[in-house]
Amino acid sequence: MKHLIYLLFLITVVSCNTDNEKYYVQKVSFDKNLPLAEKVKIAAHVVPSQKQYDWQELEMTAFVHFTVNTFTDMEWGHGDELPEIFNPVDLDAEQWVKTLKDAGMKLVILTCKHHDGFCLWPTKTTKHSVASSSWKNGKGDVVREVKDACEKYGMKFGIYLSPWDRNTVCYGDSPAYDKYFMEQLTELLTNYGKVDEVWFDGANGEGPNGKKQIYNWDAYYDLINKLQPEAVVAIVGEDIRWVGTESGYARETEWSVVALHPGGRSEKTEINKELKLRATSKDLGSRKVIEKADHLFWYPAEVDVSIRPGWFYHKNQDTHVKSLEKLVDIYFSSVGRNSVLLLNVPPDKRGLIHETDAKRLKEFGDYIRNTFRTDLTKGAKPSERAARKMIDVDKDTYWHVKELPSSVEFRLDGKKRFNVVMLQEEIRKGQRVEKFKVEAMFDGQWKEIISGTTIGYKRLLRFDRVTTDRVRLTILVARDGALISRFGLFERADILNDPTITRNKQGEVSIGVPGAHSESVIKYTTDGTDPDRNSATYSQVFKMPGKGVVKARAYVNDMKDSSAVIVEKFDICPEKWKVVAFDTESEAYPAANAVDGDVRSMWHTPWSGDVKGHPHYIVVDMGEVLKIKGFTYTPRISSNKGGTVSRYRFYVSKDGRNWIKVPVKGEFSNIKNNPIKQEVMFGRTYPARYFKFVTLSDINNEKWASVAEIGVITE
Repeated sequence: MKHLIYLLFLITVVSCNTDNEKYYVQKVSFDKNLPLAEKVKIAAHVVPSQKQYDWQELEMTAFVHFTVNTFTDMEWGHGDELPEIFNPVDLDAEQWVKTLKDAGMKLVILTCKHHDGFCLWPTKTTKHSVASSSWKNGKGDVVREVKDACEKYGMKFGIYLSPWDRNTVCYGDSPAYDKYFMEQLTELLTNYGKVDEVWFDGANGEGPNGKKQIYNWDAYYDLINKLQPEAVVAIVGEDIRWVGTESGYARETEWSVVALHPGGRSEKTEINKELKLRATSKDLGSRKVIEKADHLFWYPAEVDVSIRPGWFYHKNQDTHVKSLEKLVDIYFSSVGRNSVLLLNVPPDKRGLIHETDAKRLKEFGDYIRNTFRTDLTKGAKPSERAARKMIDVDKDTYWHVKELPSSVEFRLDGKKRFNVVMLQEEIRKGQRVEKFKVEAMFDGQWKEIISGTTIGYKRLLRFDRVTTDRVRLTILVARDGALISRFGLFERADILNDPTITRNKQGEVSIGVPGAHSESVIKYTTDGTDPDRNSATYSQVFKMPGKGVVKARAYVNDMKDSSAVIVEKFDICPEKWKVVAFDTESEAYPAANAVDGDVRSMWHTPWSGDVKGHPHYIVVDMGEVLKIKGFTYTPRISSNKGGTVSRYRFYVSKDGRNWIKVPVKGEFSNIKNNPIKQEVMFGRTYPARYFKFVTLSDINNEKWASVAEIGVITE
């Protein structure tokens, strides 16, 4: 009884519904020693605020990364860029917004200021803005143009404002910078009408004075609540949670009710540290986590990913826009796993969404619309009358499951063929389901076709096509019953995967199509033209030891249907290369792996015992003098990113004795969250036979380093 009294005393926000159930809006606290069964029942009644629910219904939103980085070919600017370089002469915000809307996005978030400190609106706080740029003679306002375009096309609007600022000298002087930052935030929240989402990342590096800022999150949140109370605040915010990766994939079991303390307030760090929780933790809301907690939050996941390898536009990534198959897989693994997808689409130097990206977005939007246009449960007859509420397309009705496990059978309107199941919970009354399965009747026998754990706002499950006229849904485990608002069956079209093009150390090029149809045909070219039906047919590996371009396209159905054209540009082949020196290596991952032409292997320094820390180094003899204008670093491709290099030095030499330090910034921007192949250009050409790569630090501040591949960019 004392636990119950204590619980009622500590409840943060309570709302009562007409069903006489008690719900806890967005957060609840309770006695840590409360029995687990009581905690789980409380967890079932934690619900979203209205603005969180409205945000979840968006399902797909868009990020637009655009700043001086677009013109310097960088991911993170250093803050010393000249504003004059910003000159997108053909900027067309309506083209952005219409393209994104046609793809199915419902909100656009603009990077109003990234880490470089350059502001896309004519702010009064600094001259480092569009007002000092060449674009429109300093009279332009990107924020205004995007907001106006959103208004025209009925899209919601959000702002990204980086707390980290590598330009302003007051960064690191906490009170002065807080005032500066809040003035910028005030301008954005008062001069452009309604703002629906405010997006803060957690980047907190050094400013131009070498200092780091202590952010006043309390003041930032208070200002937003005052000026835009209906806006959700994401990532380092108290409404929306970062899913923990920039890959595009949510967890298989994704809870919106979690013990992870939201936002950046000072008490958050200690609470999460005590629970050993972070945004990247594999488990944030299971019974095991709840058992340790004395508070729970409705803190849903947002899945951010870019349509290209990088977040800003880079011309050399025009041929690496994500395939339709990849985007669809991301959709099912984000929206289909109780999350909202935030897809980044960066405009190019012209100020336009590139033609390749626009075409892929149209294909993506059409595919999703076509997949979910026809629900095959229409006309079905459920075995339980109340279960009709799951197929009546009224989001305010639901099937209330009280006894567990509990099943309902649907007799379809004739035999139907499908390969997708959709499930939704009435999350305005909590997220409850922990385990379920779906079965189909074949030859008089029930056979499981798919199963899952959490549902939440939406769960989408794919499987091989089945044809049947009877389907059964069983809720196996749930928290205080289950409230299922939607059950749907759909058929999605097969997608011909794009080809993959690889080259080994010996210069042998291989082309394949993952999961290819047995009758698929691959056409390819090496002369720079796009392959068509009359191009060479790929049948075996071929040699390309020097620089070159390979383009490939797959065909099926008697050459009637084709994939996209995939392009790989190769530089000099490392066939002659040898590792001639290194400071240390682990027995399983020798230094030679860094130049073996295989990204699946790696050089890794020792990580156990008496470990030597940074700097680590590797020296490569290329076997001949080459004119080098840059280098590439590919981080390890496993889920474990230990040793991924963040800061480095690079040296070149003609004789292996006299070395020249190449004057590059020595930083792999955002590689921790987006561990993709890095390309670094030198600004001039160096004749060299040897190069030395020196690691200064890794992404986790550990003592070891790892390299999947390291290469050079030649003239």
